[in-house]
Amino acid sequence: MRIRCIALDLDGTTLNSQGRLGGENRKSLEQAAASGIHIAVASGRSLDSLPAEILAVPGIRYAITSNGAAVYDLEKGICLRQYKMSAASVQDVLDCTEGEDVTFEAFINGKPYAEKAYVEDPVRFGAMPRSIPYIQGTREPVDGMRDFIERHRDELDCIDVVVKSEEQKRKLWKTLEKQARNVYITSSVRQLLEISDVNAGKDAAAEFLIEYLGVKREELAAFGDGHNDTGLLRFAGIGFAVANASEECRSAADRIVPSNDEDGVAEGIGYILRLNAGAAERL
Repeated sequence: MRIRCIALDLDGTTLNSQGRLGGENRKSLEQAAASGIHIAVASGRSLDSLPAEILAVPGIRYAITSNGAAVYDLEKGICLRQYKMSAASVQDVLDCTEGEDVTFEAFINGKPYAEKAYVEDPVRFGAMPRSIPYIQGTREPVDGMRDFIERHRDELDCIDVVVKSEEQKRKLWKTLEKQARNVYITSSVRQLLEISDVNAGKDAAAEFLIEYLGVKREELAAFGDGHNDTGLLRFAGIGFAVANASEECRSAADRIVPSNDEDGVAEGIGYILRLNAGAAERL
């Protein structure tokens, strides 16, 4: 069986620790696209947060964004599928976090908004120093995010709850699982709880996309590193975890490739291209 579609997580997987696309990864993506493989981003990032150097790679045409809340055809500039959170779900999230020492990010039609104080000093809210340029370069600062979310409760793609500790994160995750209706909850980085409609998830979005493309499940390969990638890796015909991936993500994968700082995606794509070449020879 040939691989006809590749779904790529970005941060911690395809991008290195500086948030850049390595040369070998870029080369391998171009080779895969040139061979006729569909390439899709599969990220927790919103549409407006996708890196320009990723969008500039020839052949990257599709994007699964906000952990599967939306799927885009980048070439045509259209949204193929989108799930907004319900007003009731948004209210549940606000109720569950009432009185907690947290702040929020919120996303509307692919555009990210965040509390002004968080944008100004992300590290004070639990972000890693290397995340500062990304957060400050992509988030629209807002005074009073809780009020902002309430005003836009019918428009939200998803909400991120920004926490300050792993203990707080575990506690709120359990609370939200019990009390928030019709939500999908995941996490890609330590300071975020990422919440979207129950129909979201990278695996669900990938299932939609391959059906749209006429690709079979076993013809899909996926790469990831975090909790939000585990369902996608299990769904794909071949799931690749980078060496720096979480234990949960590694367990969900079929193969382990070198880390994101070693252009591990390039090794995985090399394997795919060899696999496809072998399948062609057997025809």
